[in-house]
Amino acid sequence: MNIGILGAGQLGQMLALSGYPLGNRFTFLDTTGGHSAAIGEIISDPENQRLSDFLDRVDVVTYEFEHLPVALLREIEAHKPVYPSSRAIAVCQNRVEEKALFDRLEIPTPEYRVVTNAAELESAARTLGCPVVSKSVTEGYDGKGQAVLQTPDQAADAWATIGHEKLIVEAFVDFIREVSMIAVRGRDGEVRFYPMAENQHVDGILRYSIAPLPDLDAGVQQTADGYIRTLLDELDYVGVLALELFQTRDGRLLANEMAPRVHNSGHWTMDGAVTSQFENHLRAVQGLPLGETRALSPTCMINVIGQEPESVEVLRLADAHLHRYGKAERAGRKLGHINVVAHDHAALKEKLDVCAALLPDAPAPAFSFVP
Repeated sequence: MNIGILGAGQLGQMLALSGYPLGNRFTFLDTTGGHSAAIGEIISDPENQRLSDFLDRVDVVTYEFEHLPVALLREIEAHKPVYPSSRAIAVCQNRVEEKALFDRLEIPTPEYRVVTNAAELESAARTLGCPVVSKSVTEGYDGKGQAVLQTPDQAADAWATIGHEKLIVEAFVDFIREVSMIAVRGRDGEVRFYPMAENQHVDGILRYSIAPLPDLDAGVQQTADGYIRTLLDELDYVGVLALELFQTRDGRLLANEMAPRVHNSGHWTMDGAVTSQFENHLRAVQGLPLGETRALSPTCMINVIGQEPESVEVLRLADAHLHRYGKAERAGRKLGHINVVAHDHAALKEKLDVCAALLPDAPAPAFSFVP
């Protein structure tokens, strides 16, 4: 089967790498003119003139990022199967629609307001109580399109900095950790769940994801499974879905946002789970049986940001697996990741400290279950 992928970055490349052993071939449609993938057939189409060429080559279509025109997906759906569907991406790329869906499905979220000008932003900050987080309704990722207000009188500057016509304003959450769920749903409705991961962000960019968690109550995992299953079923979703959440001090889970694709916090599955998120996504969109999602060992993913480490030094470390994306170095850019595996969490923490020291400007790993 030739699988079409909208976008041609590292997520698309990792999908292809997982799909070749299944006998798949891949055609990428790059609408930006700046792809980093170096695999498969790449159709560069920044002028939107080559869609028919792309459709002639592929049997089924998926995508590696959600910031795509919904109209484009609907046009493709008229000719080829698209998974996940245009409905899923329409919800996930708009934070107002996403929050409304969470509310309707009774998935708890931080208290929030929708504002359309600086005065409303200031009023929301006063009502919710600072600090608050203001986010653009569309196009925000990796901390972009966001601002934290420590006081309501910062509203005018935040509004100008974000520069969008509508914002979501969220109350601050006193959480013990940021976590994420990765799940996959097949064409037949079968759902498989990966173990919950704990995530460490710095300046809005994910730096570490670790799974499974040694201190996670089974009931919390079951609650998260229930939330993401509800979303998958409601959207008649096919493929991998990621749901980011906050775990509060009283054990509750509050949904932050979801992503309709393979996700950075699921990269640990490439070396730490029976079946990676990438292979399971491809199995799902082709209607194949889903693979086992069990963790093989405690695993932590370390993002390589801005500047590459010396590959030789990383590869000297036992149980460290380097995945490079072939990108030029640039501040804040995701250049690759390293998956570190160990037989227990204590050994994993020791290995992480050694590995992190090899990465320029990497923050020290810090997880809720480590004293």
